[in-house]
Amino acid sequence: MANADAVAYNVAAFIATLFLLEFGADKFIDHTAVVARRTGIPETIIGLLTAGGEWEELAVVIASLARNRASLAIGNIVGSAISNILGAFSLGLLFHDKEKPIQFDRSSRIYSLVLLVLTTFVAPITYFSKRTIWLVCGSILVAFFAIYIGSVGWAISKGNLTAPEDSDDDSSDDESSDGESTIDVAERTPASADENKDVPNGSALVESHEQANQDGNSPTPSSPGASRRKRRTLRYHLSYLFLGFLAICLAGYVLSHAATTITDEFGISDVLFGVVILAIATTLPEKFVAVMSGRRGHAGILVANTAGSNIFLLALCSGIVMLDTSGKFEHGNVNIPELGVLWGSTLLFTATVWFGGRFCRWIGLGMLIAYIAFIVLEFTVIHGVVKDD
Repeated sequence: MANADAVAYNVAAFIATLFLLEFGADKFIDHTAVVARRTGIPETIIGLLTAGGEWEELAVVIASLARNRASLAIGNIVGSAISNILGAFSLGLLFHDKEKPIQFDRSSRIYSLVLLVLTTFVAPITYFSKRTIWLVCGSILVAFFAIYIGSVGWAISKGNLTAPEDSDDDSSDDESSDGESTIDVAERTPASADENKDVPNGSALVESHEQANQDGNSPTPSSPGASRRKRRTLRYHLSYLFLGFLAICLAGYVLSHAATTITDEFGISDVLFGVVILAIATTLPEKFVAVMSGRRGHAGILVANTAGSNIFLLALCSGIVMLDTSGKFEHGNVNIPELGVLWGSTLLFTATVWFGGRFCRWIGLGMLIAYIAFIVLEFTVIHGVVKDD
C-alpha cells in the first residue's frame, strides 16, 4: 500500500522542481552564450550548444545514473525523443497557418536525415544491451556528437546550413523582475563602430541617466530604457551562469529522487515513468516552441529544434548511459515496441520534412493521435501497472 503522505510530497516536489529546472536551463543557456561571445568562441558553436541542447534532460539522466536508476535515464531519453516528434512536432504542424503552405528548406532536410541515420544506429543497440557493444557504441556516440557540433558549426560558417533557433530560450529572461535586462542588448545585436567609442564603466547615456537620478529627475524621453542598455560585466554573466548550473544540478537530483520514490511507492516500472510522465514533463518547452514556431510559419525552427533536441538525446545522453551502465539495468530496459515507435516516428518525421509539406496538418493530427495511443498502450499493454524486474 502506497504511503499517501510520501506520494503527495514527492509529487509536489516533482512539479515544483520542473519550474526550477526551466529557470536553471534558461539562465545557464542565456549567460553561457554571452560569456562565450565575450571570450571569443564562435557564435555558430554557441548556437548549436544552446539550440536544441537538452541540458535539463542531461541533468536528469546524470542524476538518475548517480542513484543507480539507469532504467529511469534510458526511459527518459527514449520517451523524450518520441515526445519531441509525436508530441511537439505534431503540434507545430497542426498550428501552422492554413493560408501559408509549409515549406522545408535544405537545412531542415539535412537535419532530419542525420537524425534518421542516428536513430537507426541507436535503436537496435539500445535493446541489445551487451557490455562490449555498449562500451564501444557509447564511445562512438559521444565522439559523433562532438563531430556533429564541429561539422555543423563549420557548415554554418560557410553558409551551407541555417543554425537551429534556441529551443530552451522561449521563456527568455530578457527582463528581470526589476524591469532591467539580464542580457545585455548589445550582446543580441551586431556590433557597430560606435561601440568602440564607449567610455570606461559605461556609456555617456548611462552617465547622463545616473546624473539625472542624482538631480532627482527622471531620464529624458530621448533616452528610453537607458538602464537596460547598461553593459553588464563578465563577472555578472559568470555569476548567473554558475547559478543556472547549480539550479540544473539541484533540479536533476530532486526530479530523479522524486521519480524513483513515486515509482517505488506505486510499483510502477522505471521505464514506464521515464518514457511517459518524466518525458512529457521535461519536454514542455519544446511543445511550447513548436506551437509558436508553427503558428508564425517558421518551419525551419520547428524542424531544427526537433532534430537538434533528439540528436542531443540519442547521441550525447545515450552515449553517457551506455558508457556508465555497460548494459546493466536493475529495473529493466526499454522494450522493442518503444524503440519501434521511436524509429517509426523518426522515419515519419523525415518523410514529412522531405515530401509531406503539402499534407502537414493531416500528418500532424495523425502524429498526435498516435502519441495518445502510444501513452495508453504504455500503461495498459507494454508495461501495465506491474513493475519490471
